Order: sequence, then structure tokens, then C-alpha cells
Amino acid sequence: MINPQEIYDLLLDYANSTTPLQEVIIGLTWTMCHGEGMGLCMSPAIPTRTLPWSGTLVNQTIADIAPWLRSWDSYQATVGMAAINAVINSQSNLPQKGQALSLPGSANLAVFEHFLPQLRGKQVSVIGRYPGLNCYETEMDINVIELKPGPGDFPAPASEYLLPESDWVFLTATSIPNKTFPRLVELSRDAKLVLMGPTVPWLPALAQFGIDYLAGVSVTNPSALRQTVAEGGGVRIFETGVQYKLYDFHQPTINLS
Repeated sequence: MINPQEIYDLLLDYANSTTPLQEVIIGLTWTMCHGEGMGLCMSPAIPTRTLPWSGTLVNQTIADIAPWLRSWDSYQATVGMAAINAVINSQSNLPQKGQALSLPGSANLAVFEHFLPQLRGKQVSVIGRYPGLNCYETEMDINVIELKPGPGDFPAPASEYLLPESDWVFLTATSIPNKTFPRLVELSRDAKLVLMGPTVPWLPALAQFGIDYLAGVSVTNPSALRQTVAEGGGVRIFETGVQYKLYDFHQPTINLS
């Protein structure tokens, strides 16, 4: 396992693209960048009226915007992550190699539904409150950790105590732009670790950070995804424009030699 802080260098190495951005949408829930393909990142939770660069991003290259990922400004980091994903996720073949996941009526929970047989009776920690997650509270010993905790959630400092004791950790990929990824990965080194959400970059090298599974999305309907993001969609994108895919880094590979 390499130093998790190196993820930022890794992502920027892959995003050194001269492709210009065709469109940037900062929606209520998701931010979308359209360059070589479409890239998503969860939008910051606090709206602002003072973004100084609005109206200037289209036609800038992805290589110009990608370094924003390192910014401590949440909006810059979000746009940087979405721009990076527009490159990486349009080129990766991991989604095609992975397993399609779906759950009629609540597709955003498809990842938890898939792993449910392995989670029963286990200590499970989830970084990020996913809508509808409370339906699994009787199935497993589940702890939800949130930067802005709601009823029943644990605050961020609880990660220091809960993650080392967990059998499974489900880590939102939004932890990358918000800079909590390195520490959360270190704390989860003894657990089965799933990096998940539409913000996931489909990179094989993520296995070097101790991640066991990638549970990201593939774009199934670009125009519907764009419209849903622009109209403030949250979990709705799973019904219109994307589908969860699961890639297991420990699955056997086929030797073709």
C-alpha cells in the first residue's frame, strides 16, 4: 500500500490533456464537466454567489483546470475532480469489465444491496449519508459518518475510532476533492474497502491504495444525464443517465499468453 496522499499526483498525471472543456454545469447535487467525455463530482453543499471564474471555464483545457483538485476552495476542487473524471472515465475499460448493478426503485442503493449477504453480522462503516440507507439498519451493525451529521450519524472525528474496528468500509469518492481520502484510507487498512459513488475515477492504480472494490458509474444516456444534473437531480441520475458498475480488484485475471 502506497501513501494515500499520492492519489492527487496520480490523478493529475492522467489528466494532462489539452482537450478543451465544452461545458461545465454546477448543479444542486452534481457538478458535470464535458471534455473528452462526461465527468461527475458531487457539488459542494453550501451555495455561493461569489464565484469569480463563472463564465470563463469553457474552452479552457482540462490540463488547466485539473490542478484545481488540490485547491482548498470546495468549488474549485469539485470542478477539478469532474474535469479529471471527464478524461479518465472516458478512457478506462474497468466499467466494461465490471459488474452492472441495479435495484429497481432505489438504484442509488444497488451497491449496498449487492454486498448485503457479506455484510450481515459485520461491523460496517459508511462515509457519507446515502438516501434510504436506514433500511439496512436491522441487517447489519452500521455506522454512518458525515462531515455534517444528521440524526443518527456520527461526526467526522468518529472515523478515528470506528474505521479501525470495521470489517467493511464504504468510502464516498467525494473524499478525494474534500481531502479526507488519505486519512480515511489509512484508518480503513484492516477493512474491506469500497470506494463508491459517481465521483469515482475508474483507475486500476487505485488498488495500490488498499481499495478492494470500485463502485462507480458508467454513463448510459449522456443527454438525459446532462438534463437531470442541470435540473437539480440527485439520486435521480441513477434512473435517467448512469448505472452503477462494480469492479473487484481481486477478481482472477485471464492469461492470454
